[in-house]
Amino acid sequence: MQPEGDIVLVVDDSPDALGFITHALEEAGIDVLVATSGEAALQIAVEIVPDVILMDAVMPGLDGFETCRRLKALPGLGHAPVIFMTALTDTEHVVHALESGGVDYLTKPINLEELRARMRVHLALARQTRSARVALDAAGRHLMAFAASGTCHWATPQASRLIEQPGMPGDAQALISQRIRNWLGARTVATGETSSLLLSPGLTIHLTYLGLIGTDEHLFRLITEGEANQEEALRQHFRLTARESEVLLWIARGKSNRDIAAVLSLSPRTVNKHLEQIYTKLGVENRATAAVKAMQVLNP
Repeated sequence: MQPEGDIVLVVDDSPDALGFITHALEEAGIDVLVATSGEAALQIAVEIVPDVILMDAVMPGLDGFETCRRLKALPGLGHAPVIFMTALTDTEHVVHALESGGVDYLTKPINLEELRARMRVHLALARQTRSARVALDAAGRHLMAFAASGTCHWATPQASRLIEQPGMPGDAQALISQRIRNWLGARTVATGETSSLLLSPGLTIHLTYLGLIGTDEHLFRLITEGEANQEEALRQHFRLTARESEVLLWIARGKSNRDIAAVLSLSPRTVNKHLEQIYTKLGVENRATAAVKAMQVLNP
């Protein structure tokens, strides 16, 4: 079971170093997980997602750099900051640490005051990131965050369902990642820009850039061609908000309030609030009439 407090995963092949760091962090009220190898770190991270990872750079077997790359590829781990601990202070080693996904580094031997100070900063940032992701998940949008390299940091449940639904090619996420990498690598992308991607004959997905929300963390909204056209048609015709047009589209498809709440990850109460606004704007008193009016727009 996931602990409720801040969690730091410490990865070091030295038992003495693990004991020293663990004691210091636990005294600061932090839950500590320990791994004596890169392989062990990967196994632990699959079960319990840490908020911050302290990574020894030089270890037998998987070194810290390769372990970091593999951790970042795991679902839910893309956002977790990795701080390297290393006695290698040459520029090339620091660059190597950053290129493998690290955000910071501590020089060995570790200074406890510096360790605690950096932990406070990175844990605070991790909490902000976690809160933002929860809020985005709750918003019920098809959202994905990517690094400029095309690596997917995370996706809302709705986005994951979208690219895994029947009819989508098996390499849909790889195709999306490639488009993101090429798009961000070519030039500076302005917030609100949209790029269309043909995944297979008759299946186009639109990627809208929503901006930079973290260190090398670019947020995109995904929407299919047909859904985009239908939502926009309802939005413009009835002067709805984007969320109201989504709800109305699902009403037109015959979904109940409970179904809509589940699909969009909203509470039933929130769906009812949107319905009140929709009824007012459409000049109707019930969902049946709202559905009829929506279908008249969608199928003129």
